[in-house]
Amino acid sequence: MKIEIITPEKKVFEGDINSVRVPGKKGSFQVLKNHAPIVSTLDNGPVVMTDMQGNESVYEINGGVIEVKANKIVLLADSVK
Repeated sequence: MKIEIITPEKKVFEGDINSVRVPGKKGSFQVLKNHAPIVSTLDNGPVVMTDMQGNESVYEINGGVIEVKANKIVLLADSVK
């Protein structure tokens, strides 16, 4: 899957991942390959990505929106720590 993490100031990350766990407004959820299309608001918290080799990367976000469609993820974060 492809993911982009974008803030109003810059593109924070772009690349291929195996999975991502995000802090949804109604609880965290994970997105895996072939996930159904979804648009969701995000709360403050960690975005945990696992790359194709199994390595984890964590970004702390302050709210935002995520869109998942056809194995492409766009995460628009208010800010990233």
